[in-house]
Amino acid sequence: MSIRIVLVGTTHPGNIGAVARAMKNMGLSDLALVNPRFFPHDEATARASGATDILDNALVVTTLADALSECVYVAGASARSRTISWPSMGPRDCAERMINESENGKVAAVFGPEKTGLHNDDLDLCHTLLTIPTAPGFSSLNLAMAVQVLAYELRVASLLDAGPAYECEAPPATSEEMEHYYKHLEEVLQGIHFLDPQNPRHLMRRLRRLFIRARPDKNEVNILRGILTAIDRARQADE
Repeated sequence: MSIRIVLVGTTHPGNIGAVARAMKNMGLSDLALVNPRFFPHDEATARASGATDILDNALVVTTLADALSECVYVAGASARSRTISWPSMGPRDCAERMINESENGKVAAVFGPEKTGLHNDDLDLCHTLLTIPTAPGFSSLNLAMAVQVLAYELRVASLLDAGPAYECEAPPATSEEMEHYYKHLEEVLQGIHFLDPQNPRHLMRRLRRLFIRARPDKNEVNILRGILTAIDRARQADE
Protein backbone atom coordinates (compact mmCIF):
# COMPACT_ATOMS: atom_id res chain seq x y z
CA MET A 1 0.00 0.00 0.00
CA SER A 2 1.36 3.42 -0.97
CA ILE A 3 0.14 4.95 2.29
CA ARG A 4 2.06 7.19 4.68
CA ILE A 5 1.25 7.79 8.33
CA VAL A 6 2.32 11.28 9.42
CA LEU A 7 2.71 12.34 13.05
CA VAL A 8 2.95 16.08 13.71
CA GLY A 9 4.66 17.47 16.80
CA THR A 10 4.56 14.23 18.80
CA THR A 11 5.63 15.01 22.37
CA HIS A 12 5.99 11.51 23.85
CA PRO A 13 8.53 9.20 22.19
CA GLY A 14 6.67 6.11 23.42
CA ASN A 15 3.73 7.08 21.24
CA ILE A 16 5.96 7.05 18.17
CA GLY A 17 7.06 3.52 18.97
CA ALA A 18 3.50 2.37 19.64
CA VAL A 19 2.38 3.86 16.32
CA ALA A 20 5.16 1.97 14.51
CA ARG A 21 3.96 -1.28 16.10
CA ALA A 22 0.34 -0.56 15.15
CA MET A 23 1.44 0.11 11.58
CA LYS A 24 3.47 -3.08 11.28
CA ASN A 25 0.59 -5.16 12.62
CA MET A 26 -1.50 -4.00 9.68
CA GLY A 27 1.11 -4.06 6.94
CA LEU A 28 2.01 -0.36 6.83
CA SER A 29 5.63 0.77 6.79
CA ASP A 30 5.85 4.42 5.65
CA LEU A 31 6.10 6.70 8.70
CA ALA A 32 6.86 10.43 8.61
CA LEU A 33 7.56 12.56 11.70
CA VAL A 34 7.16 16.32 11.69
CA ASN A 35 9.15 18.05 14.44
CA PRO A 36 8.98 15.25 17.02
CA ARG A 37 10.09 16.49 20.43
CA PHE A 38 12.24 13.41 21.15
CA PHE A 39 13.42 11.17 18.32
CA PRO A 40 15.27 8.91 18.09
CA HIS A 41 14.68 7.77 21.66
CA ASP A 42 15.08 4.56 23.68
CA GLU A 43 11.42 4.59 24.71
CA ALA A 44 10.29 4.78 21.09
CA THR A 45 12.46 1.77 20.32
CA ALA A 46 11.15 -0.18 23.32
CA ARG A 47 7.48 0.52 22.51
CA ALA A 48 7.97 -0.39 18.84
CA SER A 49 8.53 -4.01 19.96
CA GLY A 50 9.60 -5.62 16.70
CA ALA A 51 8.79 -2.67 14.44
CA THR A 52 12.10 -0.84 14.84
CA ASP A 53 12.67 -1.09 11.09
CA ILE A 54 9.81 1.40 10.65
CA LEU A 55 11.51 3.79 13.07
CA ASP A 56 14.86 3.32 11.35
CA ASN A 57 13.36 4.25 7.99
CA ALA A 58 11.06 7.04 9.22
CA LEU A 59 11.16 10.32 7.35
CA VAL A 60 11.88 13.19 9.78
CA VAL A 61 11.08 16.68 8.50
CA THR A 62 10.47 20.17 9.86
CA THR A 63 7.17 21.00 8.09
CA LEU A 64 4.01 19.12 7.28
CA ALA A 65 4.25 20.38 3.71
CA ASP A 66 7.56 18.52 3.37
CA ALA A 67 5.98 15.30 4.62
CA LEU A 68 3.13 15.61 2.12
CA SER A 69 4.93 17.05 -0.91
CA GLU A 70 4.46 13.98 -3.12
CA CYS A 71 1.01 13.01 -1.85
CA VAL A 72 -2.10 13.19 -4.02
CA TYR A 73 -4.65 12.65 -1.23
CA VAL A 74 -4.43 13.51 2.48
CA ALA A 75 -6.74 12.81 5.42
CA GLY A 76 -6.26 14.75 8.65
CA ALA A 77 -7.44 13.23 11.92
CA SER A 78 -9.44 15.63 14.07
CA ALA A 79 -12.06 15.39 16.82
CA ARG A 80 -12.58 19.17 17.18
CA SER A 81 -15.30 21.19 15.45
CA ARG A 82 -14.06 23.89 13.08
CA THR A 83 -15.22 27.40 12.19
CA ILE A 84 -15.11 26.52 8.50
CA SER A 85 -16.45 23.08 7.73
CA TRP A 86 -14.20 20.49 6.11
CA PRO A 87 -15.34 17.39 4.27
CA SER A 88 -15.39 14.63 6.88
CA MET A 89 -15.32 10.81 6.89
CA GLY A 90 -15.35 8.01 9.41
CA PRO A 91 -12.43 5.59 9.45
CA ARG A 92 -14.10 2.93 7.29
CA ASP A 93 -15.10 5.25 4.46
CA CYS A 94 -11.80 7.11 4.75
CA ALA A 95 -9.78 3.89 4.52
CA GLU A 96 -11.65 2.77 1.41
CA ARG A 97 -11.12 6.18 -0.20
CA MET A 98 -7.42 6.15 0.66
CA ILE A 99 -6.95 2.68 -0.82
CA ASN A 100 -8.69 3.82 -4.01
CA GLU A 101 -6.70 7.06 -4.21
CA SER A 102 -3.42 5.19 -3.67
CA GLU A 103 -3.81 3.82 -7.19
CA ASN A 104 -2.97 7.35 -8.38
CA GLY A 105 0.00 8.00 -6.10
CA LYS A 106 1.05 8.26 -2.47
CA VAL A 107 -1.66 9.12 0.08
CA ALA A 108 -1.30 10.06 3.73
CA ALA A 109 -3.13 10.17 7.04
CA VAL A 110 -2.01 12.95 9.39
CA PHE A 111 -2.27 12.90 13.19
CA GLY A 112 -1.53 15.93 15.35
CA PRO A 113 0.10 16.52 18.75
CA GLU A 114 -1.35 14.54 21.64
CA LYS A 115 -2.78 17.53 23.55
CA THR A 116 -3.92 19.90 20.80
CA GLY A 117 -4.47 17.87 17.65
CA LEU A 118 -4.04 19.38 14.21
CA HIS A 119 -4.26 23.13 13.72
CA ASN A 120 -6.26 24.73 10.92
CA ASP A 121 -3.04 25.50 9.06
CA ASP A 122 -2.33 21.75 9.04
CA LEU A 123 -5.82 20.94 7.82
CA ASP A 124 -5.36 23.40 4.94
CA LEU A 125 -3.10 20.70 3.46
CA CYS A 126 -5.71 17.96 3.80
CA HIS A 127 -8.52 16.84 1.50
CA THR A 128 -10.78 15.52 4.27
CA LEU A 129 -11.12 15.19 8.01
CA LEU A 130 -10.86 11.74 9.55
CA THR A 131 -13.18 11.60 12.54
CA ILE A 132 -13.29 8.48 14.71
CA PRO A 133 -16.67 8.13 16.45
CA THR A 134 -16.38 7.79 20.22
CA ALA A 135 -18.75 7.80 23.19
CA PRO A 136 -20.37 11.19 23.95
CA GLY A 137 -18.30 13.38 26.24
CA PHE A 138 -15.05 11.48 25.74
CA SER A 139 -13.73 12.10 22.24
CA SER A 140 -9.99 11.92 22.96
CA LEU A 141 -8.16 8.80 21.75
CA ASN A 142 -4.56 7.90 22.51
CA LEU A 143 -2.44 8.63 19.43
CA ALA A 144 -1.44 5.00 18.81
CA MET A 145 -5.04 3.86 19.32
CA ALA A 146 -6.26 6.32 16.69
CA VAL A 147 -3.62 5.13 14.23
CA GLN A 148 -4.52 1.50 15.01
CA VAL A 149 -8.19 2.12 14.20
CA LEU A 150 -7.37 3.56 10.79
CA ALA A 151 -4.61 1.01 10.11
CA TYR A 152 -7.08 -1.82 10.75
CA GLU A 153 -9.63 -0.30 8.39
CA LEU A 154 -6.93 0.18 5.76
CA ARG A 155 -5.99 -3.48 6.12
CA VAL A 156 -9.60 -4.57 5.71
CA ALA A 157 -10.16 -2.24 2.74
CA SER A 158 -6.99 -3.47 1.03
CA LEU A 159 -8.32 -7.03 1.09
CA LEU A 160 -11.61 -6.08 -0.55
CA ASP A 161 -12.28 -5.83 -4.25
CA ALA A 162 -12.47 -2.05 -4.45
CA GLY A 163 -13.38 -2.08 -8.13
CA PRO A 164 -11.62 -0.08 -10.82
CA ALA A 165 -9.50 2.82 -9.67
CA TYR A 166 -10.58 6.32 -10.50
CA GLU A 167 -9.22 7.12 -13.93
CA CYS A 168 -8.30 10.61 -14.99
CA GLU A 169 -6.80 12.22 -18.07
CA ALA A 170 -3.69 13.25 -16.15
CA PRO A 171 -2.31 12.31 -12.71
CA PRO A 172 -3.76 14.22 -9.75
CA ALA A 173 -1.82 17.28 -8.67
CA THR A 174 0.45 16.61 -5.72
CA SER A 175 0.28 18.49 -2.46
CA GLU A 176 3.45 20.38 -3.39
CA GLU A 177 2.00 21.44 -6.76
CA MET A 178 -1.19 22.65 -5.09
CA GLU A 179 0.80 24.64 -2.54
CA HIS A 180 2.66 26.42 -5.37
CA TYR A 181 -0.72 27.15 -6.97
CA TYR A 182 -2.21 28.56 -3.75
CA LYS A 183 0.79 30.83 -3.28
CA HIS A 184 0.48 32.03 -6.90
CA LEU A 185 -3.26 32.57 -6.48
CA GLU A 186 -2.82 34.58 -3.29
CA GLU A 187 -0.19 36.81 -4.91
CA VAL A 188 -2.42 37.57 -7.90
CA LEU A 189 -5.49 38.20 -5.74
CA GLN A 190 -3.49 40.71 -3.72
CA GLY A 191 -2.18 42.29 -6.93
CA ILE A 192 -5.70 42.93 -8.26
CA HIS A 193 -6.83 44.12 -4.79
CA PHE A 194 -9.37 41.32 -4.38
CA LEU A 195 -7.57 40.05 -1.28
CA ASP A 196 -6.61 42.58 1.38
CA PRO A 197 -3.53 41.19 3.18
CA GLN A 198 -4.40 43.36 6.19
CA ASN A 199 -7.87 41.82 6.43
CA PRO A 200 -7.76 38.43 4.68
CA ARG A 201 -10.47 36.85 6.83
CA HIS A 202 -10.91 33.26 5.65
CA LEU A 203 -10.75 33.86 1.90
CA MET A 204 -7.76 31.66 1.10
CA ARG A 205 -8.98 28.89 3.40
CA ARG A 206 -12.36 28.88 1.67
CA LEU A 207 -10.67 28.83 -1.74
CA ARG A 208 -8.59 25.87 -0.61
CA ARG A 209 -11.80 24.06 0.31
CA LEU A 210 -13.18 24.81 -3.15
CA PHE A 211 -10.17 23.39 -4.99
CA ILE A 212 -9.97 20.39 -2.68
CA ARG A 213 -13.53 19.52 -3.71
CA ALA A 214 -12.61 20.04 -7.38
CA ARG A 215 -9.44 17.87 -7.16
CA PRO A 216 -7.63 19.39 -10.19
CA ASP A 217 -5.12 17.21 -12.00
CA LYS A 218 -1.65 18.30 -13.13
CA ASN A 219 -2.87 19.62 -16.48
CA GLU A 220 -5.68 21.59 -14.87
CA VAL A 221 -3.33 23.17 -12.33
CA ASN A 222 -1.04 24.22 -15.17
CA ILE A 223 -4.02 25.81 -16.95
CA LEU A 224 -5.07 27.64 -13.79
CA ARG A 225 -1.56 28.94 -13.21
CA GLY A 226 -1.41 30.05 -16.85
CA ILE A 227 -4.61 32.04 -16.31
CA LEU A 228 -3.12 33.67 -13.21
CA THR A 229 0.03 34.57 -15.13
CA ALA A 230 -2.06 36.17 -17.91
CA ILE A 231 -4.09 38.15 -15.36
CA ASP A 232 -0.90 39.38 -13.71
CA ARG A 233 0.63 40.44 -17.02
CA ALA A 234 -2.53 42.34 -18.01
CA ARG A 235 -2.58 44.08 -14.64
CA GLN A 236 1.04 45.15 -14.93
CA ALA A 237 0.48 46.42 -18.50
CA ASP A 238 -2.34 48.66 -17.27
CA GLU A 239 -0.28 50.20 -14.49
